[in-house]
Amino acid sequence: MSSKLILYGTKKSAPTRTVLLTLKALDLDFEFREVNIFAKEQMQPEFVEKNPQHTVPTLEDGTNILVDSHAIAGYLVRRYGKDDTLYPADFYARAVVDHRLYYEAVTLFATCLKQITGPLFHQNVIDIPKEKFEQIRNAYTLLETFLTKSTYMAGENLTIADFSIVSTVSLLSATFVAIDSNKWPKLAEWLKRLEALPYYAEISDAALKEYAELVHSKLPKQYEKLWKKAYEE
Repeated sequence: MSSKLILYGTKKSAPTRTVLLTLKALDLDFEFREVNIFAKEQMQPEFVEKNPQHTVPTLEDGTNILVDSHAIAGYLVRRYGKDDTLYPADFYARAVVDHRLYYEAVTLFATCLKQITGPLFHQNVIDIPKEKFEQIRNAYTLLETFLTKSTYMAGENLTIADFSIVSTVSLLSATFVAIDSNKWPKLAEWLKRLEALPYYAEISDAALKEYAELVHSKLPKQYEKLWKKAYEE
């Protein structure tokens, strides 16, 4: 009998929520261990021993340790999925899913989100360049394009690409650039579709609110009007 899966992370982390959504979609039994990244608990020796990158999420499956939400989500579907719908075996279909995962990792997460929140949290850089908001809008426009050809981000079926993208896009929308249904109607509809999943609210609602409040608390009053103007444009 296999050991219970253990997931280390925090719901405030978009990558952690990607894995939580995957676990719930697969209806897997797992233990969730909260790691407070803002208190630097991921730097504790016992955690670094499991994951030298000291990042969340980290998955423990018996003696196997996996890191990076994209790798973990794919592993979970391949090993435990009743079918391959969430991460197709077909070469082309999987390549499309992989492309969307790479886009989320490089553009949505690393460029749009982390280039704002990294300096904000770690160096207290509170002056957000206007072009950062434009990068987010441009990303939304490309996602809208993906959705002109399919119901979900990588085809007609829900996949781990949707879980990955919604985890970051929901943060961007809650904190910096709200998704305007007039500008990005398909993206807005897709977000509602994901929010309607029976396990979405439990994983995301409170975490998104807390994260947005944390980000906004970092912005001093003298920047509030400028920030709101950029947010609303």
